[in-house]
Amino acid sequence: MTEKRNRWIINVVLVLAVIAFVGFSLIPLIDAAIKESQTRTAASSSPTPAQSASATPKKEDLEKQAEGYELVLQREPDNQTALRGLLEARLGLGDVKGAIAPLEKLAKANPDQTDYAILLAQAKQQRNDLEGAAQTYRDILKTKPGDRNALQGLTNLLLQQKRPEAAVGLLQDTIKMAPQANQIQPNSVDVGSVQVILGQVYASQKRYDEAIAVFDEAAKSNKQDFRPVLGKALILKEQGKSEAAKPLFTSAAELAPAQFKDQIGQLATAPLPGSSPSVAPSPAGTNSPAPKP
Repeated sequence: MTEKRNRWIINVVLVLAVIAFVGFSLIPLIDAAIKESQTRTAASSSPTPAQSASATPKKEDLEKQAEGYELVLQREPDNQTALRGLLEARLGLGDVKGAIAPLEKLAKANPDQTDYAILLAQAKQQRNDLEGAAQTYRDILKTKPGDRNALQGLTNLLLQQKRPEAAVGLLQDTIKMAPQANQIQPNSVDVGSVQVILGQVYASQKRYDEAIAVFDEAAKSNKQDFRPVLGKALILKEQGKSEAAKPLFTSAAELAPAQFKDQIGQLATAPLPGSSPSVAPSPAGTNSPAPKP
């Protein structure tokens, strides 16, 4: 995969991996990929003022691209360059259903690169194939039990299905087996990240004492991690304990990467919505980790 073609998937996966663990709503990968593809296409084909009147509509360009890649795949069904091109074109068109077939082939051809499988799960989830999405996440976790994107995605799917205890069990089991997994493959399970997801699940069920206990444990294990500090601050604020939350927001902002400092400041000062500060499932039929744009 060339660097240019790989960048768009890596970018949306990084957005998922980082944002998902700081208490904000999980950005759906498939929607982020659609936006990324559409933005890139627009930037590369933006006409000059003199050309704008006669420019071919972007949709037509993408449709022609898709047709071209489909012709290539008729001759070479496993051509990954054509599969990636078709995937990008269909995402640019917002054709989630059409993106599933190339994603399935790419995920099968690249089992060690879970980006495609995560996108596939997201696409199935958006198409309301919840069982298919869950199985895709579980297939990832069979070989990569600490994959944070798959854990977060499956957790939110379980919450969408109103199965919070199943989500708790998934995360607790992951934490329990972490020492063994890390002995076999060092650093394969980031216990702190799993604890943060578990804290979010507890908070989504208003089990605040359990959430705070998990966040405290995660913060104690890694004093440089801003995520559990922020999680606890959000819960205290949700409980009306704003004064107790203030120093935690300050500490979280000091520890956080630069790109999150402003957002943490906004969370500290803005009134919280009626729902809990954790990642919440979206209504059935949408891409569960976050509202569909």
